[in-house]
Amino acid sequence: MSINSKQAIRCPECGQMADVTVWNSITVKDSPDLKRDLLTGKVNIFHCSSCSHTALMPNPMLYHDEEKKLMISFSPTNDPVLKQKLFDNIKQTSKDSGELKKLSGYNLRFVADYNELLEKILIFDNGFNDKTIEVIKLMILSQDIDKSDQRVCRFGKMENGTIEFMIHDFIENQIYTSSVPVETYNTVEKSLIESGMKLYSFDWEAVDGAYATKLLNGFNN
Repeated sequence: MSINSKQAIRCPECGQMADVTVWNSITVKDSPDLKRDLLTGKVNIFHCSSCSHTALMPNPMLYHDEEKKLMISFSPTNDPVLKQKLFDNIKQTSKDSGELKKLSGYNLRFVADYNELLEKILIFDNGFNDKTIEVIKLMILSQDIDKSDQRVCRFGKMENGTIEFMIHDFIENQIYTSSVPVETYNTVEKSLIESGMKLYSFDWEAVDGAYATKLLNGFNN
């Protein structure tokens, strides 16, 4: 079930106190409206009524979509060392508690970025697998390899048989779009499966660009 708590937060900009509802877990079956709020940036976001300062609450959250057999553990951090520690911890805790055995057939994901959390939900909502999507994102970024390090590619939407991706260039401060036919997605996924990629998890996974690079180098989970 969906679980929340109330917290008294002091605005870091103006010092005004505010009571904030923080969601620790979201179960889609019980709270479809809450899922919509999450996708529109209304969950665990602090808004100061005094100075209008906005910030992401630094609270972990578990997202569970039983119908799609998707579970995402979100622990916000920009520290790569802490991110790895949190990832290792959820893997060990899930294994030690026996929870992992109850999640057969699930896609289990660990993310530390809020936009990545929303992206994962949209990918699976559209009937795709994020492992294949991450490989296609690498392919898109490699089209301009000299600028790939300054760009982030995100799944956008699927429309009329075409998958649209959004590319944010942080140096140029520009947003570009790139479209890929669904047939290309199907071809890439078939190739990855033939090389050993599994569509479902046997453990918690951090599926990102680094994961996709390992897939292309012959790694299979």
